[in-house]
Amino acid sequence: MSDAAGGQPLSGILSGTLPGIRTVAVIGAGMAGRSFALACAAAGFHVVLEDVMPANLRRAEEEYADLSLRAAAGRLELALTVEDAVRSADVAVDFVPDELESKLEIFSLLDRMAPPKTILCTPSYALSITDLASCVYRPERCVAVRGELVRGDGAASAVRLLYPAAVAEGTMLAVEGFLRGLGLEVRAEADPDVPMLMKNAVG
Repeated sequence: MSDAAGGQPLSGILSGTLPGIRTVAVIGAGMAGRSFALACAAAGFHVVLEDVMPANLRRAEEEYADLSLRAAAGRLELALTVEDAVRSADVAVDFVPDELESKLEIFSLLDRMAPPKTILCTPSYALSITDLASCVYRPERCVAVRGELVRGDGAASAVRLLYPAAVAEGTMLAVEGFLRGLGLEVRAEADPDVPMLMKNAVG
C-alpha cells in the first residue's frame, strides 16, 4: 500500500484483473451517477442503478440501449430503492451532494442495507473519509475517490483513492482494480483531510 507522500499505485494488481468486484451499485441517476453507471456497464460490469425518480431511470435505460448497440456491454438493472440496489453489490458508489450531512446519511443507509462484503466508495472533493468511515460498522471497507470518474473525450483520468487508517488491504486492491478496469489512472493515499467529527478528535 502506498503512503500519502508518494502517492504511488498499489502493487500486486495484475493489469486487467478486477479482484472481487463484479456487481456495482450506483446510488443516484442524475447526470454524474448515470454517466458513471454507463461507463461501468461499458466496461463489462453488472450495474444496478438506483434513483427515487423514475424519469432519471428511464433516461438511463434509453442511454444504455444506445450503448448496447455500439459495444458489448455489461448488464444494467434499475432499482427504485437503495435496498434493492445493494442486495448483491460488491461495491456501492453514491452520487449524493458532497456535504457532510448527505454523505453521513447515505453511508448509514448503505451500511444497514448492504451485505457485509460491500465496499462503500464515495466521490468527494471536500470530506474526510476518516469521518465517514467512523460512522459505519465497516470502516475497513470505506474509501473515497477524488477526480473525474468519467471524461467525455475518452481519455483516461487520474483519480486519487483516499483511505482511512482502518482500511483493509483487500479493499484497496479491489477498488484500485475496479477503477483501473474503467480506464482510470489510480493514485492511492491516506486521508489528507482533518476529520471534523468530535468522535475522531478524541483520542
